[in-house]
Amino acid sequence: MSQVKTVEGRGIPLVGNDIDTDRIIPARFLRCVTFDGLGEQAFADDRTQTKGEHPFDQPQYQGANILVVNGNFGCGSSREHAPQALAKWGIQAIVGESYAEIFFGNCVAIGIPCVTAPTEMIQTLQTILQNNPQAPMRVDVEGMQVHCGDFIASVSISEGIRQMLTTGTWDSCGQLIAQVEKIQTTATQLPYIQWGSRVAS
Repeated sequence: MSQVKTVEGRGIPLVGNDIDTDRIIPARFLRCVTFDGLGEQAFADDRTQTKGEHPFDQPQYQGANILVVNGNFGCGSSREHAPQALAKWGIQAIVGESYAEIFFGNCVAIGIPCVTAPTEMIQTLQTILQNNPQAPMRVDVEGMQVHCGDFIASVSISEGIRQMLTTGTWDSCGQLIAQVEKIQTTATQLPYIQWGSRVAS
């Protein structure tokens, strides 16, 4: 199973409250059969309007994997395509003031920790990243801290979610694969499975 204890890399600041899921991935891209290719369309309309000035377009933030956001990020519709688009772009963790509940749950379901910090700390992080896009950044899910250059701040996430991420139990598919022998043993003991086998034979 995939344990998420720390995420290291570089940060990308995205300033603004109430950035909704329609801005993260516009509705016209929801008709895809798989999530492949969604990363290229993350913030498609915002990026068109800002004509290359959006952080996801700016060269200094290419390859960044930790998103720093403000309040109520991911509000609006419950589309799971939003965190999938961010993940396909390369985002592996989000640090923010607050998140819409369903967006938060959809992120956890694919192993993206969404930690929170007070407004002042988020603004400090965003300023650091605007002034020094190459600053190394680390989200410590076990220790509940974020490091950005020389700056260190405490972050928070519910204890249940923290344990799910650090132990790997967020990964439902991974749990099934890890327990495949037990699942097969249980399946052979189920009367309706045995009955189905007799009918098939």
